[in-house]
Amino acid sequence: MSDLEPKTPPAPKRQTGRIVGLALLAGLAAGAFGVYVMETRSGNSSVASTCPAKDGLRQALDGAARGEVAAVVPLDQPFDVSTIAFKDGNDQPTSLGAMKGQSLLVNLWATWCAPCRAEMPALDQLERQAGDESFAVVPINIDMGDVAKPKAFYAETNLTALPFFRDETMGVFNDLKKASVAVGLPVTLLVDADGCARAAINGPAHWSSPDALALVDVLKGAGGGSAAAPPQS
Repeated sequence: MSDLEPKTPPAPKRQTGRIVGLALLAGLAAGAFGVYVMETRSGNSSVASTCPAKDGLRQALDGAARGEVAAVVPLDQPFDVSTIAFKDGNDQPTSLGAMKGQSLLVNLWATWCAPCRAEMPALDQLERQAGDESFAVVPINIDMGDVAKPKAFYAETNLTALPFFRDETMGVFNDLKKASVAVGLPVTLLVDADGCARAAINGPAHWSSPDALALVDVLKGAGGGSAAAPPQS
């Protein structure tokens, strides 16, 4: 498969929301949006093709990206991520395509990334509050060492709602970097039920906030069709 041609990412919106925890502030101080990651391997070349534009969904996501999630930016060129591959908690291969039919919040994180660690409890709460047959949080750990370390972090932090996924090759991150979506960690994609990435954010967000829940409601409501207009403030 060929990689998605690099695209110019839209200028990031200013995040007006409150950042959760001193660790997030430290992460933002270290880098504008998160912890910069050097490309170490070629990736699995699984970011392949563009997706049809959905102007209604784009406008709805843009309208809902406010407050604590104001830095979420709809993609100018949505792309298919269904063939992105990684491993589940039993070390078995899986992919985002296996979750097609659900809208997804896909988050790449690592134990050495302070902003990642700080936002994981909020992601756990988001999955507990919003996860159902139509939506799931998909956190993909990209630690290159022993799997015991990220699994221990789950136990230590009491992450009980989040599933555990891992890509120790960093191929997923490198694919998103080649697609001009990822520049560091954490990076999060909003993926519709058709397996198309529709929006992204580089850096942490307060994912259990009312603002985040409203944004997820827009994504969930889109399903495989057109989205409703964004809520009016």
